[in-house]
Amino acid sequence: MQLISKYFNDLAPEQLHRFGRLQQLYNDWNAKINVISRKDIDHLYERHVLHSLSIARIIPFKEGTRVMDAGTGGGFPGIPLAIYFPDVQFMLVDSIGKKIKVVNAVIDELGLKNAVARKARMEEINEKFDFVVSRAVTSLPEFYKTVNGKIKSRGFNELANGILYLKGGEIEKEILLMAKSVTIYELHQYFEEEYFETKKLVYISKTTT
Repeated sequence: MQLISKYFNDLAPEQLHRFGRLQQLYNDWNAKINVISRKDIDHLYERHVLHSLSIARIIPFKEGTRVMDAGTGGGFPGIPLAIYFPDVQFMLVDSIGKKIKVVNAVIDELGLKNAVARKARMEEINEKFDFVVSRAVTSLPEFYKTVNGKIKSRGFNELANGILYLKGGEIEKEILLMAKSVTIYELHQYFEEEYFETKKLVYISKTTT
């Protein structure tokens, strides 16, 4: 929790309480259903919560924004973002039922009214959103083709509607294959921990092509 407070010192008491409960909730659920690797569970706040919140350092979603977390896994980045942005609506989607079971349980335990979880493949989602967020669930060109049609054309945030994709390591080859205008944010510029040295946030604005 000290790590979250280090970079986000504007949290309300309820937000602090919710963030503070995450470790125990995920410890308990991970013992039943493995959604976080054992090497990562002891680094939950750095490698999952803070990593998810890096999106908040790039864009402060405005009230009423709708966000889909595609391939949410155990609820990242969607759950930390839903805690941080209580006036933003989040849909967390994954095709694996046991993961969505955990996500629903965490949402219920935290009392998050602005987040829902759904077991579905991306192709089955017919709604449209202002932003789609994700943590490297597939290759970026493939992900772009899958979700671009699920993004509203017109937005009202500081960034145009689009994709916010958390990725580690090399990504240049994937970007070249896309032939799209892409903005890369190097996360080590925002967080000093060694874990973020190779982490990136890739932003791709919505296109109609």
